[in-house]
Amino acid sequence: MEQKENYNEEMTFEDLELSGNIRRAIDDMGFITPTPIQSAAIPAIREGSDIIGRSQTGTGKTMAFAIPAIEMIRSSADKSNVMAIIMLPTRELAIQCCNEIKKLTKYCESIRPVEVYGGAPMDRQITRLKRANIVIGTPGRIMDHMRRRTLKLDHVRLAVLDEADEMLSMGFKEDMETILRETPEDRQTVLFSATMPPAIMSITTEFQKDPVVIETANKKITLDNIRQTYVDVPMGRKTDALKLLLYYFDPSLSIVFCNTKKKAEELSAALSRDGFNAEALHGDLKQSQRNTVMDKFRSGATSILVATDVAARGIDVNDVEFVFNYDIPQNNEYYVHRIGRTGRVGKKGNSITICSGRRQVLELLDIVHRLKAEIEQVDIPTSDDINYRISEKNISYVEEILESGVHERYNNMVNMLLSEGYSLFDIASAALQMNFSEKEIRINDIKAERKQYSKNGHTDFSKIMLNIGRASRVAPNHILASITERSMLHGSDIGKIEIYDDWSVVAVPSVSVDEVLDKMYGAKVCGRPVKASIYEEPARRRNNYNGGRRSDKNSGNNKNKNNKVKDTKRSSTKKQTRKASKRHR
Repeated sequence: MEQKENYNEEMTFEDLELSGNIRRAIDDMGFITPTPIQSAAIPAIREGSDIIGRSQTGTGKTMAFAIPAIEMIRSSADKSNVMAIIMLPTRELAIQCCNEIKKLTKYCESIRPVEVYGGAPMDRQITRLKRANIVIGTPGRIMDHMRRRTLKLDHVRLAVLDEADEMLSMGFKEDMETILRETPEDRQTVLFSATMPPAIMSITTEFQKDPVVIETANKKITLDNIRQTYVDVPMGRKTDALKLLLYYFDPSLSIVFCNTKKKAEELSAALSRDGFNAEALHGDLKQSQRNTVMDKFRSGATSILVATDVAARGIDVNDVEFVFNYDIPQNNEYYVHRIGRTGRVGKKGNSITICSGRRQVLELLDIVHRLKAEIEQVDIPTSDDINYRISEKNISYVEEILESGVHERYNNMVNMLLSEGYSLFDIASAALQMNFSEKEIRINDIKAERKQYSKNGHTDFSKIMLNIGRASRVAPNHILASITERSMLHGSDIGKIEIYDDWSVVAVPSVSVDEVLDKMYGAKVCGRPVKASIYEEPARRRNNYNGGRRSDKNSGNNKNKNNKVKDTKRSSTKKQTRKASKRHR
C-alpha cells in the first residue's frame, strides 16, 4: 500500500493539463486552483491506481474523482454503457454530486450522468438510465435497479465509494459489496472516507489492488477555515438573539441548526413572520418537499435553512457564509458536522453558537476543547450597531452607482427639483430614505419588540435586579407571581424578565418601581430570600463588533463585575421599615 501525502500547493488547473471543454466548465464555476485532494488524487486516478482517500467533506472530493471519470469516458470508443458507478450515503449527496458532474460536463455532450435514489419515481429513473454512462446513487436504490435489471454494471471501469464510513454506519456494507462484485474484476476502485474503521479496511483488502493512500486533510484543517464564536443570552431570548445576529451579518446563505424537528419548524415560522427568508428541513418532510427546499437554498431563493442534524447530513453547498447553532450540539461529531457546512473548498466561514446560561457555555467549551479548536465569546449587536452597519452597506452601494455613472434622466429629475427650490442635500437625503428605509423600519420593529410593552399600555419601564437566578432553578413565572402577590401590579403590567445564572432583571412600570422595591423587601422566591435593587445597564463598549470579534478577550469574564447597581433607594426604604418596626414595638 503506497502512501502519498505530499502535493504541490502552487499547482493550477492548467498544470493538470485538463481538456479544453473541462477547463472551460471549471472557469465558468469560478475555480482557479485545485484543492489539495484534487491536485493529489486526479493524477493518481488517471494513472489507473486504486485509491484510498482520507479527506473530510468540503475539500473538493467530487471534482477529484469526477474529472478522471469524465476523461476516461470521453476517450472510450463506446459511450453507450454505464462506465462509472459512484456510491454515496444519502440522496442529498447523490443529487449534489450529479449536479457537480453536470456542471463539469457542460461542454461535453457525450457524458450523460444520472442520479438514482430512494423516494423518487422509479419509472423516470429507468427511462434516464437507458442513456446513462455515469450513475450516481445510494447503494439501496442502485441495488433496486440491479434486481429489476434496469442497471447493468458489466462495462464499469471505475467504481467510486464516497463517504464510505458514513455508508457503513447507515448499514450499506452488504449492498456495497454486492454492487462491487457485479462489476468487472479489472475495474478501478476509488474510496474516500474520513475515518478508516476495520470494516473499511476489509473492503479495501477484498476489492482493491495495491491502493495508493492519499491523505491531505483532517478535521483540524477543515475547522481552521472557520471562525468559531458564541454568545450567552438570558433564558428565553435565543430567538431574539438569532434575529439580531441575522440582521447584523445579513448572510446571503446561512444554516441554523436545531436539535428537534418541532423546534426547526417553530423557529423557521418565527423567522418568516419577521420577514426573514427561511425554510425548515427535517426528517418529517417528504422527499419531494426536501428536494424543493434544497433547490431553493442552493439557488439562493431561500437564504436561511433551519435544519436538524439528520436532515442536514450530506448538505454540500459551497457558499454558506454562517452556521448558527440555535441548540447546543449533542456531541463533538455533530458540532464538526454542523459548522463544517461553512468554510468549504478553501473559503472562510463563520459559526456562532447561541448559549443560554453557564451549563450550556460549559458544554460548548468542552466540545471545542476536545477538538483542540479555539472559540471566543462575542456580544449581541444592538439596534444602533445594526443600523450603522446597514448604512455602511448602503453607502457602498451608492458609491458603486456613482462610479459606474448615473443615467441622464435622473440628472434631469434632480435639476427639476432644484428649480422647485429644494437643496441638493435635501434631495439626496430624500432619495436615500426612499430606497433604504425599509430594513431600518424592520430593525426598529425589533427594537420595539424588545421593550415588551404591556397590555395595559405602559411604555415607560425601569429595570430592577433580583439576586436570584438560574442556579436556584428560578423561572419567569416564579418571579412574576412573587411581584404580583406583593404589589398592586397585574401580570400584564410586568415587562421582560431576563434570568441569568445568579441574578435576574425585571422590567416594571417606572411609576411603580418604588412600590415594587418596597414590597419585595423580605420576599422569597423559590424558598430563598431575595434582595431587589435598581438595575443600571452596563456601559457598552463601542465598536466591539468588528465583524463579530470582541475587542477585549477578557471582557466576557468581567461582564457581571461591570454591572453597576444603584441601591440608594433600597437602603432608604430598609431604614424606614426598621424605624417603623421599632415604633410599632
